[in-house]
Amino acid sequence: MKNKTLVIIPAHNEEKALPGVIRSIETFAPECDILVVNDASEDNTSQVARKESSSSKITVIDIPFNLGIGGAMQTGFKYARDNGYEVALQIDGDGQHPAKFIKDLEKKIASGKVDMVVGSRFMKELGFKGLFLRRMGIRYFSVLIRLLTGNRILDVTSGFRAFSKKAITVFSEYYPQDYPEVESLVVMKKKGLKVLEVPVTMKRRRHGVSTINFVDGIYYIIRVSLGTIVSSIRNYKN
Repeated sequence: MKNKTLVIIPAHNEEKALPGVIRSIETFAPECDILVVNDASEDNTSQVARKESSSSKITVIDIPFNLGIGGAMQTGFKYARDNGYEVALQIDGDGQHPAKFIKDLEKKIASGKVDMVVGSRFMKELGFKGLFLRRMGIRYFSVLIRLLTGNRILDVTSGFRAFSKKAITVFSEYYPQDYPEVESLVVMKKKGLKVLEVPVTMKRRRHGVSTINFVDGIYYIIRVSLGTIVSSIRNYKN
């Protein structure tokens, strides 16, 4: 392993968007290795990823059972830990996260001052910010995180993130399941790791459908709220 940075792409049924995501990463961050974690897709995500993986910088892991974003990312963190990466980035396989911002997130981690960098769509006026109800949910979770951790993070559900080696180690051992983005911020606080938010712009999903629809919204809010509160009182071993 020559490169110190790994870009993790958790992917579930992303056969249409995935090639463009991979090529964009190769364009804007050619020195980074890429790991596609295929989370039991029902389409040709695995085949598409393996076709793109003719490059030695791309690895594909197929998970036989759908674990969700949390399980897919923990698989990625374990791979990053076991292969000695200094920095890991998460970028969704649906094309919403522009790879041109990878360097911005990576540089903040490389400074050694923070352990997680969150790419925030709410620190700039431009770009897609989500539907109204989703934005209200994000605002609610932002307030919850501030109450529980003291950290002011605007885009708490953003899946565009970078992680230090310390954070990689922590999340390879434990990473929240189902909808981990909010709860993981509490884990960072409990472990004494620093989080920073930086501005990015995001795009609308071009292909496929979101894994969280309107009907699931209430369940999502209740599940994530309970998980986050429980995490805030949990005794994490150092």
